[in-house]
Amino acid sequence: MAEASSLQRYLVLVMRNAGFDPAAVQPHRDFLEGLRAGGRLELSGGFADGSGGAYLLFAENLERAMATVHADPAYISGGWDFTVHEWHAR
Repeated sequence: MAEASSLQRYLVLVMRNAGFDPAAVQPHRDFLEGLRAGGRLELSGGFADGSGGAYLLFAENLERAMATVHADPAYISGGWDFTVHEWHAR
């Protein structure tokens, strides 16, 4: 993996949909912890209203960010809708 300073930030919005399966929550959390341990995740958390959450991912480009998102068990489950934005945060 490249150094964090050479990576872009991607804001991943994750919203529960009608197909939401609570059994996918822990695998999703484990996936995020793996990203954090690997230096690929800056922040993550759920929304207070329980509708979903967001995470801030480091990736080399949008293609790599999308590949990471597509490996998320929450994405694979189909129970959440994902939106990914390159984010020029300060």
